[in-house]
Amino acid sequence: MPLVPVKELLQKAEAGGYAVGAFNCNNMEIIQAIIEAAEKEKAPVIVQASQGAIKYAGLEYITALTKVAAENTFIPVGLHLDHGTSFEQTVQCIRHGFTSVMIDGSKLPLEENIALTNRVLAVARAVGVSVEAEIGKIGGTEDDITVSEWEASLTDPEEAKHFVEATGVDALAIAIGTAHGQYKGTPKLDFDRLQKIKALINIPIVLHGSSGVPDEAITRAIQLGVRKVNIDTNLREAFVAGVREVLEKDPKQIDPRKILGPAKNKMSEVIREKIRLFGSAGKA
Repeated sequence: MPLVPVKELLQKAEAGGYAVGAFNCNNMEIIQAIIEAAEKEKAPVIVQASQGAIKYAGLEYITALTKVAAENTFIPVGLHLDHGTSFEQTVQCIRHGFTSVMIDGSKLPLEENIALTNRVLAVARAVGVSVEAEIGKIGGTEDDITVSEWEASLTDPEEAKHFVEATGVDALAIAIGTAHGQYKGTPKLDFDRLQKIKALINIPIVLHGSSGVPDEAITRAIQLGVRKVNIDTNLREAFVAGVREVLEKDPKQIDPRKILGPAKNKMSEVIREKIRLFGSAGKA
């Protein structure tokens, strides 16, 4: 089927009390792994492209690969820009066929973040594209975007309420203690803060930096209103583990298909586990 607006997927998740997995892609094998896992679990899914993915693979390749994957499957697939850095980039992604964009103005003063988000919304709404924004700063590193521990700040519930009322954005990414990249210890999520935010806003909440967060914490976050969960690092770890396994067994192997195929399968296994954890299995 054609790519679908992420807003539709998240509205159904809101009604059903589950979360949709949003998985970052960088190449064909990752996109195939995402779709294959979602098909086996009969789950809706979101394919995400970050700044690093766009620079590595190119916007045209990512869009074309995801469109082909979506058109040849029975599951609903959304294509989302992760951490868009400018108005111009979000428009470029919309023109290429993305069904959702994130404009990350979290480093800006609140009113500037609102103004930037509204500018993106004016374009996206005209063509039926969903918009995600962010309040608070999520620590760690994701591709070219780094937020140090001292820069990171948790989302203020009242600011989140004001932001949503001033924009009408479709989904809101909040900072409650997660971080991008690999964790050095076990992250501790601020569930009280999440509960307060959910009580003040009536839109789906997005959890970034979810790789490495304990399963029970993810489950609790979904119970409290998270409807989109972003996963990237876990896929990278699985991909590299699959490649290493093949080359350790057969160091002279030179066939990319025999190296990347097992890596794809490793990622697919991880994605299936995440889909079941998020409660979206069988929701396609």
